[in-house]
Amino acid sequence: MFIDSHAHLADAVFDSDRDAVVRAAQDAGAAAVVCIGASEDAAARARILAGANPGLIYFTAGVHPHDAAAYDAAKDTLWIREAVAAGAVAIGECGLDFHYDHAPRDRQRAAFHDQIVLAHELVRPVVVHTRDAEDDTLDAVREAGDRGVTGVLHCFTGTVRLASAALDAGWYVSFSGIVTFSKWSGDDVVRTVPDDRLLAETDAPYLAPVPLRGRRNEPRFLPHTIARIADIRGTTPERIAELTTANARRLFGLASDPGAKV
Repeated sequence: MFIDSHAHLADAVFDSDRDAVVRAAQDAGAAAVVCIGASEDAAARARILAGANPGLIYFTAGVHPHDAAAYDAAKDTLWIREAVAAGAVAIGECGLDFHYDHAPRDRQRAAFHDQIVLAHELVRPVVVHTRDAEDDTLDAVREAGDRGVTGVLHCFTGTVRLASAALDAGWYVSFSGIVTFSKWSGDDVVRTVPDDRLLAETDAPYLAPVPLRGRRNEPRFLPHTIARIADIRGTTPERIAELTTANARRLFGLASDPGAKV
């Protein structure tokens, strides 16, 4: 049994076989999948998917940093509030991406800040994307921690310094199929995260793990990543699956039993 803490099942790439992908995940041992709504449209589609799969699929709502140029505080916070009222378990994916810089950095910072404030008000964790923005992300995480906002650094590829700051703020750190890639050099970070703050994810449809590189990623492939995390930490895949499942339930407030209401 495992929980995929971050997947984009509302993405159009799944339109032709989404139900089959969900069933395959369940058959592979998925107890739950957190479907990310990183835009108003994606959150609406994720909400529908969650409604059709109660106790198995959960959804989030937020504005991705790539889209921060068009961020409108009044409009966007309104639909995020509505999504949370309808059951969104987290705010995001939000954050900072200074690698691609698809949006001006000041707009990214403003959108990220507003979503942290909203998470505090609505008592929801934040799901954070960060790339090549360590110092600014570190400041934001510390600000969130000071506000009592928890969250997760998803698909983590950063430094021990950033991971440690997040852990100090009460946050979680999630690892994706990147840990199986030959170029991965962050085993020390994987070992830094304590048992009760560790999460695993696919980030589907992206980043399929070895030995499935080049394929569309799906939640059913998460056991490959879990096995690699277990190898790095010197334990069993079963233990990592158990830990990350419990941690995802705690962070997102997920139901303990399939089919139960949160």
